[in-house]
Amino acid sequence: MNFEIYCDESCIEALSSKSAHDYIGIGGIWIPQDYRTTMKSEIQSIKAKHGINGELKWKKISPATYECYKDIVDYFFSTDSIRSRVILIESSKVDNYKFHQSDSELSFYKFYYQLLNHWILDFNEYSIFLDYKVNRDKNRIKFLNAVLKNSNLTSTIHNVQALPSHESSGIQLADILTGIVTAKFNNKTTSTAKNNLIQHIEKNYLGHKIRPTPKGSDKFNIFKINLRGGW
Repeated sequence: MNFEIYCDESCIEALSSKSAHDYIGIGGIWIPQDYRTTMKSEIQSIKAKHGINGELKWKKISPATYECYKDIVDYFFSTDSIRSRVILIESSKVDNYKFHQSDSELSFYKFYYQLLNHWILDFNEYSIFLDYKVNRDKNRIKFLNAVLKNSNLTSTIHNVQALPSHESSGIQLADILTGIVTAKFNNKTTSTAKNNLIQHIEKNYLGHKIRPTPKGSDKFNIFKINLRGGW
């Protein structure tokens, strides 16, 4: 089966400045390739309903836009055709000097590999789209592509490609869901609208606080990486 993965990240400045945030979040949504047009149409319809133009982003949620973002979240949870995964990295435990050649950009793409690799399944085909950013090393995405291919010989990785987020409804949805999870764990959000959206998910879809999920949870998967070793 052919799948597309759309990815974004939140609070990544904490990879190089540990005091910025307690947690970094990297997340993505997985959809069947033939669902892309439907997803784009559904998201556009929600935006039109609320008179929202431009890009959807976690940072843009406000009292004026809350109902639109609530409908986006409701749409995500109402369809079986979109799955979300977010990995959380505790910034105080990241050792770029020891494990990543003193390079926070390298550690960022290593964590991206952890997000993607464990949800690439045998005998499927994947196209992967990351939010575009300027890298010091221009070969980062090419190398991530090669590593994923070498690690998944029974799957087909067609491409790993960076796209400007304003061009991709999938990346925008990944931004929202990743922002929700990361904000919950950092516990610093003062926005009433954002906190209401988090509580809406907890009350109406999870039945508990947003927290790490079992490995087999395939709708709204949250993996908190243990960087301390041990059992």
